[in-house]
Amino acid sequence: MAVTTAAGRLGVSPYDESMQVELRPNWVEDDVEAVIRAAYRQVFGNQYIMASERNTSAESLLRQGEISVRDFVRALALSDLYRDKFFLSGPQNRFIELNYKHLLGRAPYGQDEIAFHTDLYNTDGYAAEINSYIDSEEYRDKFGDNVVPSYCGHLTQRSQKTVGFSRFFQLYRGYGTSDRAQSSGMRARLVSEIAKNSSSPVGSGATGAAIVGVSGGDREKLYRVRVNQATVAGSPQVRRTCTEFLVPYEQLSRKLQQINRTGGRVTNVDLV
Repeated sequence: MAVTTAAGRLGVSPYDESMQVELRPNWVEDDVEAVIRAAYRQVFGNQYIMASERNTSAESLLRQGEISVRDFVRALALSDLYRDKFFLSGPQNRFIELNYKHLLGRAPYGQDEIAFHTDLYNTDGYAAEINSYIDSEEYRDKFGDNVVPSYCGHLTQRSQKTVGFSRFFQLYRGYGTSDRAQSSGMRARLVSEIAKNSSSPVGSGATGAAIVGVSGGDREKLYRVRVNQATVAGSPQVRRTCTEFLVPYEQLSRKLQQINRTGGRVTNVDLV
């Protein structure tokens, strides 16, 4: 499906198919610079990369036409920097989730995919795990040799499973966020869903966070948010108070984030 007006609320509008970055024949320096910027952003999950951390050797080979965009993406994902940020710093299932996100633009579809990549790494090592995505038929069909990978888990594609749509938004938290700058850290996001072969609802806030008890959203309605307030540190242990808020749709995501930051627990969200 094409990206609709809902894409703006879900935070995926910058990844419209028309915005794929491709290195076409007869390119000029500005074109290759755009490819390099897009590749770093995609492969490293929107994390800022310092000049001293950049793979200048692979960049030079790309500028000279010695390697393709696909090989440049491969060089970034095989680098010690990628290994340090996403493999050594978290559990293996989180690493596999991010490989799917960074290199194929989607979330894993099922336990069989997680098991395959776990076995592949244990048997053949890190390079084989990374190359299995980049050398796959899926990668070639989506991006070929000259297109930078991009997020497409929210789009209809060949061989796509419906569950991939909602799972994509468990991994993707909005265009302005980084994969290493989220409150849940490097914890795997999809372990429970994949084990149960289930999926979570997709919220319509800009962060892509799921909203429990709400299916979709009505911009002309109010929502009643019930919250168990957190106790203040050092205060006597008494029964938690329950508070209700009436929140317009446009403020719902921000209010839920505020409640989470202050230690409250949302018990229900109802349409008034």
